[in-house]
Amino acid sequence: MSSTVTRTRLAVAAATASIVVLAGCSSSGSSDKASASSCAPTKGKVTLQYWNTVPGMDKVVALWNKQHPDIQVETKNISNDQYGTLGNALKAGKAPDLAQVGYDELPNLRTQNAFVDASACKAATAARSKFVPWTWSQTSFGGTGVFAMPQDTGPMALFVRRDIFKKHHVAIPTTWDEYAAAAQRLHKADPGLTITFFDPNNAEWFNGLLWQNDVKMYGYSADKWQVTVESDQSRQVAGYWQKLISGKLVRTDLANGSTQMYAAYQKDQIASYVGAAWGYSMFRDNLPKQAGKWTIVPMPTWGSDGASGDWGGSTVAFMKGSKHLYESVEFNTWLNTDPEALAMENELGGLYPAANAGLQLPALKKGVPYYNNEKIFDIFADSSKKIDTSFAWGPTQKTVNLALQDAMAKATAGDGTLTDALAAAQSAALKSMKDQAIPATAGK
Repeated sequence: MSSTVTRTRLAVAAATASIVVLAGCSSSGSSDKASASSCAPTKGKVTLQYWNTVPGMDKVVALWNKQHPDIQVETKNISNDQYGTLGNALKAGKAPDLAQVGYDELPNLRTQNAFVDASACKAATAARSKFVPWTWSQTSFGGTGVFAMPQDTGPMALFVRRDIFKKHHVAIPTTWDEYAAAAQRLHKADPGLTITFFDPNNAEWFNGLLWQNDVKMYGYSADKWQVTVESDQSRQVAGYWQKLISGKLVRTDLANGSTQMYAAYQKDQIASYVGAAWGYSMFRDNLPKQAGKWTIVPMPTWGSDGASGDWGGSTVAFMKGSKHLYESVEFNTWLNTDPEALAMENELGGLYPAANAGLQLPALKKGVPYYNNEKIFDIFADSSKKIDTSFAWGPTQKTVNLALQDAMAKATAGDGTLTDALAAAQSAALKSMKDQAIPATAGK
C-alpha cells in the first residue's frame, strides 16, 4: 500500500453511493448542489462562524482577522461535545458557516444534508492540487463536489520509550510478530510493565489498525453498499490483539489521553504507544520530564510492503445554511494552505497538515527537542505515503463505531472476543443502513 502501488479508489465508489443514498432516503439529493449555485462575493463586511476543537485556533483566526478586515471570523471551541453540538445546531437551522468534521463523519453527515457543495467557487475546485490526494478524495466524495477542505491527517507510527527497551535488552520491533514477542519479553522481565494499552472505547484507533492491514470496510457495486467490516484481514487484526489481551500483555483499563494514561507512562508502566502524528505533542506537553527518552519509529507491519494506517485527522466543512459561500471558501483555503497559518496550527494545536505546503514547513524538517532532536516528522511523512488511498468510510460510521466499542468493551471484560466485536459492528452497519433505507449487503 505504498505510494507506488496503484489501486482503484473505493472513495469514488463511496461518492457514488452517497449520491444514491441521498436520492433514495431523503429529499435532499440535490440540495447541496442547489445551495452552491452562486459564489458571488457579499457586498460589505462579512462575519463568519467557524466551530472547531483545535487548541490555539483562536490565535490563528486572530491572524486572519487582522489581515482581512472585511471578512471577520468568530471561532467557537466545541471539543466538549463536537457532534452533539453540531447536530443540535443543524436541527435548529443555526449551523455555523464552517465546522471541523472528521473524515469518518463526512458520509454520515452528508446523508443528513449537513453540507453545501462549494464547487461553484473556482477557488474551491482549484484547491485540489494543494492537498495530499487521499484527503481530497475523502472530502470531495471521490470528485463529486467540494464539501470540505482537508485540514490534518493522522498517519500512524510507533512511539517508543527507547530507554525501557534498552534496559531489558529488547530490540525495537519492526513487525507485529516482533511486537508480540517484545511484549512477552518486557512483561516477563517486569510483571508491572506492559508494552502498550488497548483502549476498547476507541473505535477510531482500532479502525486505523484495520486500515493498515488492507481492510476494505465498505465498497459499492450493483447499486448497493458492500459491507465487509468483518473480513479475513480484520479478523487477523482482532485475533492478534485478543491474544495480547488474553495474555495480559497489554492493559485495557486506560482511555487514550486520560489522566490515568499519562500516570501509567509517568510511572514507567508502559513501554510504547501506537499513535498518530498529532500525538507527538501529547507526550511533549504532558510528560515533560521524559524528554529525550522517547523515539518514534515506523508502525510495525504485517507484510513486506510497509503499509501504514491513519487514525483521525479532520476537515473544515462547508455547512448547510451559510449565506457567505465565497467568503467561506476564501477563509477555508487560507486556513488550510497558508504556510503561516499551518505553522501556527502545528505549533499550537499539534496538527499534522493535509496540505502539501504544510508538509514542507520548516518545523517539520527540523529535529524535535523532546524526541532527542530526531526528525520525527520524516517518519510521519513516510507513513502518510503508505496509507491506502482506496479506504472508504460508510454512511452510518458513527453507529458502527459505537457498536464496535460496546462489543470491544465487553470483550476486554471477558464477555466474548474482539472477533465477536467485528461481527457486532458488521451487523450494526447492515441494520443501520436498512433502517435508513440505504441499500446494503454483506460483502465477500
